[in-house]
Amino acid sequence: MAIVNDEQVIKVLRQYNPWWRNISAIKEESKPQKRLAYYEALNTLMHRSIRRFVVLSGMRRVGKTTILYQIINHLIDEGVNPKNILYVTFDNPILKLVNVENVLSIYELMYPIEGTRYIFFDEVQYTDNWELWMKVIYDSRKDIRLIATGSASPILEKGSADSGTGRWSVLKIPTLSFYEYCRLLGLSLPLLPKNLRLSELVSMSPAQLGDLMDKFAPLQNHFNRYLMIGGFPELVLSDDDAYAQRMLREDVVDKVIKRDVLSLFNIRSPLLMEKLFLYLCMNSTGIFNATAAAKELENTSITTIDSYIKALEMSNLIYLAKPMDVGSKGSLKGKPKIFIADAAIRNAVLMIDDVLSDEKELGAMVETTVYKHMVSFYQGQPASLGYFRKAKNNQKEVDVVVDLPRQKILCEVKYRSNSHITAADAIVELCQGEKSKVTNAFLITKRLDDFGITKHETRIPIMRVPAIAFLYLLGEAEAEGKSGKL
Repeated sequence: MAIVNDEQVIKVLRQYNPWWRNISAIKEESKPQKRLAYYEALNTLMHRSIRRFVVLSGMRRVGKTTILYQIINHLIDEGVNPKNILYVTFDNPILKLVNVENVLSIYELMYPIEGTRYIFFDEVQYTDNWELWMKVIYDSRKDIRLIATGSASPILEKGSADSGTGRWSVLKIPTLSFYEYCRLLGLSLPLLPKNLRLSELVSMSPAQLGDLMDKFAPLQNHFNRYLMIGGFPELVLSDDDAYAQRMLREDVVDKVIKRDVLSLFNIRSPLLMEKLFLYLCMNSTGIFNATAAAKELENTSITTIDSYIKALEMSNLIYLAKPMDVGSKGSLKGKPKIFIADAAIRNAVLMIDDVLSDEKELGAMVETTVYKHMVSFYQGQPASLGYFRKAKNNQKEVDVVVDLPRQKILCEVKYRSNSHITAADAIVELCQGEKSKVTNAFLITKRLDDFGITKHETRIPIMRVPAIAFLYLLGEAEAEGKSGKL
C-alpha cells in the first residue's frame, strides 16, 4: 500500500499551481525585478534550435523560486495555456514521497492537453533519482521543456555529469552583486562611460579617475547596508534591517544547517556541524587548518571535519579558496582559505555590535565580498581562483588570485583608512618579476579618494580602486554579459 495516494498529490499540485484556476494568480507570486539568471534561464529554455533543460543552483533565499515564477508569468503573458505549466516543489513532505515519474503521470491524467508542456521542479535534489528521470524525460518527451532548482550544487553537478551531458545546463546563482543590489532597489545609478572595464582604469588620468569615483559617492551608505544585509533579494527589499538579519540567521543559516545539510549528507553530529560553522565564521578569510579545528572542536577526527567542510561547501554556505603558485616555488601548499558565501551571513551568525566601525571586521567583510564577486564573474570561464601566501613568510599574502590561460590577476584588499603597502609586500614583489606572469593587479581600498597607480616601480602597475567602484563595475560587466572580461 502506497504511503501517499493520487488524491493527496492532486490536492498539493492544485495548491502549487493556482494559475490553473485563476490566470492572474501568478502576478501575486512574480516580482518585477529580474536577475541576470532569469534571462539566461529563459533564453536556454526557449532556444529555438538547441533544446536544453535548465538547473538553477544556489543557496536558499537567493531567488531561485522567484525566477521560476517570473518565467511562468512570462509564458502566460505570451499566451501559453496555464494548464500546460506545472510547478512542483519536492521540498513538500508529500511530494518527497513520490518520484518524478509519478508526479508527471498524475498531472497529465488531470489535464490531457496538447502542445508543449513547461515543467518546473523546485528543490529537485529531494526526490530520488531525479537525474535519471530528467534524462528519461529529455530523451523520450520532446514536448516537454523543463527547469529545475536545487540548493546543493555538487549533487546537481554530479547528476549533470552523469546524465545531463548535452541535456541540461547548470546555472549557479550566487547572492546579489552590489550592482544588482542597486538595481533591485531602483537606485539612481551612476552615469559611467559605456562598456568601462576595470582593466582600463590604469590608463585613465588622475582627473578622469577622480571624476569617475565622484559618481559613486551617492552609493556609499547603500554599500554599507549591502555589507550588512547581503545579496538576498527579499531581505534587500525589507524596510527593517534588524529583522532582515534575524531572518537571514533563521531561514538561511539555521534551516540549511539543521535541515538541508543533515538530510542530504551523512551528518552524525548536528551540534558539531553548528559549532564548525560558527568556528568558520569566526575565522573567515583566514587559512583553515583542519588539524587545529579538530582539536578545538571536541577533539573530533580530521576526517569528520573534512567531510563536514565538504557538506558546507556543497550547500553553498562557504567557498574554499586554494593556495596557488604565482611564479614562486615558496608558496604555501595544501591549506585553503575559507570564505563565507556572503558577508552578511557571517554578520548574522556572529552578531557583532557596530561592525561598520570595526576596521578588522570590516576588512574581512569586504575581502569576503570581493572573493564572492570574483567567483561569480568568472563562472563558466577557464579560470582557477584562490589565494597566494609564501610558505616561509606568512605575512606575504595576496588575498585573491585568478589564473586564466592568458591572464593572472591579483587582488589585495586593504579596506582601511591607510591602504599603504611597502615594497616588501607580496603583491609588489609578484608584480616586479617576469616569472610570476601577472597581467593585472588591484589594491582594493576604502576611501573614494584613495585611487590611482601605486608609486612602486613594478613591471605590472598596481591599481588602487575603492571597493565600492571595483565591485560595482564587476557586477555591471557581468549583468551586461561580459563575464570574465576584466
